Amino acid sequence: MKACVLDGRTVGVDAAYPDPVAAQGEVRVRVGLAGVCRTDLEIVKGYMEFTGVLGHEFVGTALEGRCGGRRVVGGINCVCGTCDMCRSRLPTHCRRRTVLGIQGRDGVFAEQTVLPETNLVPVPDSVSDRQAVFAEPLAAAIQIGRQIALEPGQEIIVLGDGRLGQLVAQVFQAWDLAPTVVGKMPDKLAILDGFGIAAVHADEAEPSKTADVVIECTGAAAGLAMALEFVRPRGKIVLKSTVADTAGLNLAPIVVDEVTVVGSRCGPMDAAIEMLAAGHIEVEPLITAEYPLDEALAALEHAATPEAIKVLIRP
Repeated sequence: MKACVLDGRTVGVDAAYPDPVAAQGEVRVRVGLAGVCRTDLEIVKGYMEFTGVLGHEFVGTALEGRCGGRRVVGGINCVCGTCDMCRSRLPTHCRRRTVLGIQGRDGVFAEQTVLPETNLVPVPDSVSDRQAVFAEPLAAAIQIGRQIALEPGQEIIVLGDGRLGQLVAQVFQAWDLAPTVVGKMPDKLAILDGFGIAAVHADEAEPSKTADVVIECTGAAAGLAMALEFVRPRGKIVLKSTVADTAGLNLAPIVVDEVTVVGSRCGPMDAAIEMLAAGHIEVEPLITAEYPLDEALAALEHAATPEAIKVLIRP
């Protein structure tokens, strides 16, 4: 099959990559549309030391199993079900997990992929491919509300106007919260303004250490330091960025101001599909471009430009 493959040093499109083989309990999926994520770009830089087929955001058609012939999305964590984390109902932290396109498992920038059948979530006819391909990052946005208490009236700052920041802001708006997004790209901030979401350019933002909650979606190593400029004493910071580079940090403000810092990763795919089906999330303005799989390298380059929000790849 055709696939976009990272060999540890370079990325290329391989027209004769081996077809995936489904193990017991797994299902082959024909990929219909895939999305380029900031994490994919960081993996290319060396994050996770991954080799294999890139990509983890997708919508496709299950080729067998209970969802055979139906469009599906899928959770990216493939777990053992028997370790202490799995037994504690924390399967996304499985000790022996593989992660689609990130750790030990080929991803979705390919004609086919393989996932455990239990990871698959059917996509209703009312949700298009271009909507469903956002399910994975949307689930990550929803996860925030499952980790910390969010209430109307809180001062909530979202740092970053890219893919995830845009989705986090829409999810919070659907929950009757009033986030303010701080970003750097006027066109991206204009999209948020069109959604009725407060948006401020980073050059005009005035950090005052008054925010109850700060969601860090910058995709930059300096994101935590920036968040500390906004959060109040005993406030909460939720970190979403995964980056290959590191930055020297002064962690003293976390101690002095008794700030709670929460790492936040994957979320509920079924809830993401439900939000899309209910019309709570608008994704079309977030789609920057769509490329065929043959042009995956161009898609990755485009996704890395500051003006891009979401770049899609269609096998």
